[in-house]
Parts: sequence; structure tokens; C-alpha cells
Amino acid sequence: MNLQVSARLGEAADRLRSLGVSRVESYAWRDLDDPEAGGSEIHADEIFSRWALAGIEVAHRTSTHDTPRTFQRNGYQVTQRGGRFDVFARVVARQALRRRPPNTATIEIWNGVPWFGPVWAPSRRVVWMHHVHREMWDDALPSPLNHLGRLLETRLAPLLYRRSRFATLSESSAKEIEDLGISASRLAVIPPGVHERFVPDSAMRSVTPNVVVVGRLAPVKRQRLALEAASVARRQIPELTVDVIGDGPDRDLIETWVEQHHASDWVTIHGRVGDDELVAAYQRAWIVVSASHAEGWGMSLTEAGACGTPCVATDIAGHRGAALDGGTGVLVPVEGLGEAIAAVLHDHDRRAALGSAAIGHASSLSWTAVAARHLDVLSDRLEAGR
Repeated sequence: MNLQVSARLGEAADRLRSLGVSRVESYAWRDLDDPEAGGSEIHADEIFSRWALAGIEVAHRTSTHDTPRTFQRNGYQVTQRGGRFDVFARVVARQALRRRPPNTATIEIWNGVPWFGPVWAPSRRVVWMHHVHREMWDDALPSPLNHLGRLLETRLAPLLYRRSRFATLSESSAKEIEDLGISASRLAVIPPGVHERFVPDSAMRSVTPNVVVVGRLAPVKRQRLALEAASVARRQIPELTVDVIGDGPDRDLIETWVEQHHASDWVTIHGRVGDDELVAAYQRAWIVVSASHAEGWGMSLTEAGACGTPCVATDIAGHRGAALDGGTGVLVPVEGLGEAIAAVLHDHDRRAALGSAAIGHASSLSWTAVAARHLDVLSDRLEAGR
């Protein structure tokens, strides 16, 4: 951990305490333990663990997929209680009747459905909104619930949140939030960090072309389209293999795709893996591929980039920033993924240049610096007084 950045985090924590706040309550739909946990949950854990290290008490409230429980993780408290959908009503009902301690601030993690924080926490509160879901509602819910979810997120809730302070991951996501009616003056853009474990190791690089696809196996991530694209590339590069890392509701559909396309000799589905295995997969791959439909920030692109592995990914809001098109990877429409994969795999010099630039880009992203910046946003909110 960089000592200068660590000192910066300490200064940010001291500033928050000087404003009378030593405790933070956060509210999120899912927790890191959830089978469908992804980048948003990693983001919260990386920041909260560092806040706890800096002496800020953190209480993280989420839904549960199992037995309700409260426990400590990485120095902060986690309470898992309530189902996937009733957790929102539970929290709002409880908080509306509860007086918040004066030493407590709130982080509201808005993941499609808001927590209506302006009603029960009009001050000392910051909203983390990684991206706007819009078309993702069609993947997540049947009609007419998908339309109701989109109406709530894009029309009704923003009216309540116009005076709230937001933090998001990228300039492109900030533009999406502005389009909801949130003023740019109330938006802070703070890209996520890259953990120190992600480092290059040229000795690990596969001798034959290998592609890695990392993320929650869910409709919005479109892993089957990534495999379709890889199959197009294999027409030019028949020795190409693909590692799919992650788990989630689409796993059965992806396994069926592999079976129907007789692809078990070149596609391996690993499920969720440990940290060391993930690093090794990035180091082994020639490129990381994402066909995702929507992202707040493509964390797999920067994690792979830190390992010297460039990307070929869809040209969407959450990938711009995580990758620099033509610099650390290639961003294309989803229908162009196959040809782009083949082109980058064929060109060793181009791939090496992209990988080198990706290392430099990722090196500027520190989770400790990110944690300090988020504390500053919270302090700025307190000083503003509304």
C-alpha cells in the first residue's frame, strides 16, 4: 500500500470526524456473499474495508439469499436481512421511524431501485450510482414489471433526488445520470481502483491464443454473445481457447450453448474462482473480452490491464474510461466483436503495445486513493449542509 496515499486516506478520515461524523451506514441490494455479487459489491468492500482501517465505523445493510445474520468482514459490520425485493420496504419503513444518531452519515447504493434516502436521511447522505439500468430492466424482469422499474428509475425517483449528492464511476455514466435530471454540479466521478494483486507476469502467458471472459453470468453481461464472437474468431484462429470465469443465473444457458455448439474442447467454464486463480487467468490470457450490455465500470478490463492483458469489448458507457479505445484495448459494437478479437490476436506487436499501455492506465487507479476521495465527497456534502 502506497504510504503517501495511506496518509491521504487518514487525512480524509480526520476531516470527516472533524465535521462530527465517525460512523457510516450503507444500504445496498446485494452483498459480497450473494451468488450474483459483482463489481458493485467488490467496490463497496474495497472502500469500506479501507474506511474501517482509517478508523471510520461502517455498518453495511443488504438483503440476504440465506439465513439473516450480522457479522464482521474486513473490519466493518455487515447485516444481511430481508429478501431481494422486500428489503427496500423493510429499510424505508424502519428508517422513517428511526432517529439517526448525529455522528452517522449514510451511503445509499442505488442499484436500479433506490432506497428513498431523501425521505429518511435528507442530510449527511451520498448516493453511489454506478450506472443507469434502462434496457437492463428487460433482462431482469418480465413485462409489465420491467416498464415499472424503468419508470421508477428514470422518471419518478429522480424528482426526489434532485438535491442529493451523487458519486459515479465514469464520465459516461455521469452523463447518463445527468440525463435523468441530476445536475452535473451534484455529481462526482471517481473511477474504481485496481487491487495490488493484479500484476503482469509474462512467464504465465499462454503459448497458444487464449481469451478470458470474467463477470457475473447474467443476461446483461451477454457471455453467450462473447462466445459467439470467439467462435467467429476461431474461423481464423482454430487453436483459440476461452476461459469463462464467474457464476450466476445464466450459467445453465451458457453450459447449454457450449454443449449445442460442441465447444467443450475450447471453452472452459470455471465458475467463481479465488483471487490467485483470477490473477493467473488474466496473466495467461492474450486478451480479455466483454460483450456486456451495460456497466458502471468494466472492472475486468482494468484488472486484466494491470496484468498486461488488453481488452476487446463492447463500446458502451461503462467500458469507456475502463478502457481507452485504441490505447489499452479495442471497443466495438457487439456485432463487430468476433472480427476485432481475431484482429488483435493476429497482431503481436499491436497486442503488446495495448498491453503495455493497459498496465500504465491501471497503475493510476488505487483503491486507497478511491476510498479517500469518497470520504472527501461525504465531507463536502456535510460542509454544504444540504
